[in-house]
Amino acid sequence: MTSFSRGQRVIGASPHYVLNQPPFRTEIDEYALNTPLVDAVQAMGAGWADADLREAGTLVGSTSFQQDAHTANVHTPVAYSHDRWGFRLDEVEYDSSYHRVMSAAVARGAHTSAWAEPREGASVARAAMFMLFAQVEPGHACPVSMTHAAVASIKDSPWVADEWLPRVYSREYEPRLLPNEEKNSALIGMAMTEKQGGSDVRANTTTGVHMGGHSYQITGHKWFCSAPMSDGFLVLAQTRRGNTAEGLSCLFVPRLLPRGMRNVFRIQKLKDKLGNRSNASAEVEFDGTVGMLVGEPGRGVRAIIEMVQRTRLDCVLGSAAGMRQAVAEATWHARGREAFGAKLVDQPAMTAVLADLALEAEAAMLTGLRLAQLFESDAGDRDVALRRLATPVSKYWVSKRGPHHAYEALECLGGNGYTETFPLARRYREQPVMAIWEGSGNIIALDVLRALTRDNESTLAFANELDSTKGASPLLDAHVDRTLRLLDELAGAEPSEAQRDARRLSEWLALAFQSSLMLRHAPSLDAETFIAVRLGEDRAAQYGVLPRGTDAAAIVARH
Repeated sequence: MTSFSRGQRVIGASPHYVLNQPPFRTEIDEYALNTPLVDAVQAMGAGWADADLREAGTLVGSTSFQQDAHTANVHTPVAYSHDRWGFRLDEVEYDSSYHRVMSAAVARGAHTSAWAEPREGASVARAAMFMLFAQVEPGHACPVSMTHAAVASIKDSPWVADEWLPRVYSREYEPRLLPNEEKNSALIGMAMTEKQGGSDVRANTTTGVHMGGHSYQITGHKWFCSAPMSDGFLVLAQTRRGNTAEGLSCLFVPRLLPRGMRNVFRIQKLKDKLGNRSNASAEVEFDGTVGMLVGEPGRGVRAIIEMVQRTRLDCVLGSAAGMRQAVAEATWHARGREAFGAKLVDQPAMTAVLADLALEAEAAMLTGLRLAQLFESDAGDRDVALRRLATPVSKYWVSKRGPHHAYEALECLGGNGYTETFPLARRYREQPVMAIWEGSGNIIALDVLRALTRDNESTLAFANELDSTKGASPLLDAHVDRTLRLLDELAGAEPSEAQRDARRLSEWLALAFQSSLMLRHAPSLDAETFIAVRLGEDRAAQYGVLPRGTDAAAIVARH
């Protein structure tokens, strides 16, 4: 077990003093120390949330919270299918540390504050709060994100929304499975994918038979059910009324029916995952399970599309939060350790690596907050069009940058980074899930291609976004021109030919978007260096290869 305290170590009768090791990185304000985030929150209309974010930053930077984050990933969830007498139980037990993390995040609105209290900058403030918690303990962010995103699907179906949204908006956290009449809060999970289909949800075979009103009886199996301890779930099923097939529909499945009766929700097993270990993911079976229609019959994909956009947004935010943790831990280590007669942070090779990692983290954070702006409650038609394209573009690129970024930061700690008692080993295992969840690379790249070829409004909105910094950087202008030429080529190409360049196009669009954001919101040194390193002729595949003459120390100091 990791001990989050320092002091003299004793071996036998002789004192053993630990030398040349940095102090534990605890009892700090993770928000106030993150200057780029503080500046971006202010610039993007959420400065009014500063006090709340500082309070949360102090909390997640505390020794107790970091200990809970560690413990929740060591004492992982356990599923119980039956109780001691053989009755179906189908519950997941979590360590108390996980419940403390969840309670803190929910109490501060990391889940649904932007929905519950809409105002200018509410989505940006919620995004910043989400990142602060996900930076230190990422596993709990899965149910927090799904609860946030589910509102988009539920809100237009009053037969579900009227009862459930007040509970979803609550800042209480109640982990027990209680009758709906006794519980004032709720978390929402999802059960979409099946073993034969994966991302191809139209291949789902789970069925739903109409019972009357908005209710269906569901039969089938789900290969991945995220956060199976949740109070309700969004489920995709092939529905029918009588002898009429309706097609793929979205259904809301409560864990408990009226008067505390348990809905059929059989937890077969928990997935043994690479990372995201504090959060449970399960295989579940439905057998006469009751669900209520969300949206229109046979329009299940349409019912979940806005939900998917929001979970993809949170994949960007979660990846950016992980990058921030990686930069913060690596820089802290480098400032507190000497080698070859000097602090690591002052040695040019290390300084360059830290600066490059910091630039990547800043660009990812700005991308996430800009996307959050596009989801504000008062978003206009242009913002809605822009987010349809910018969200998959950003999700594709930022989530793919996460694992390599985490590895490079881990290496800055040397052998310590490779041990589980330091947080970067956990972060390295965590980052890949952002690239897989809500569509792996090829799925996202093809979504980008479809948006560009079928949605002219999104294409125009994206081009207009890039026009805002036209002329500020010749390198970026040349990159944008090259990207738009590729777009024109793919628009007229055969689908199979266009697919081969879908990843290239997604990457180029993402880099253009990030570079434009850096020009607008980062200091000129950071913006110009980022553009040179990512778009210049001598750009490198590895972190730490900066243009000669770059003041890397100034970049590191800001972060």
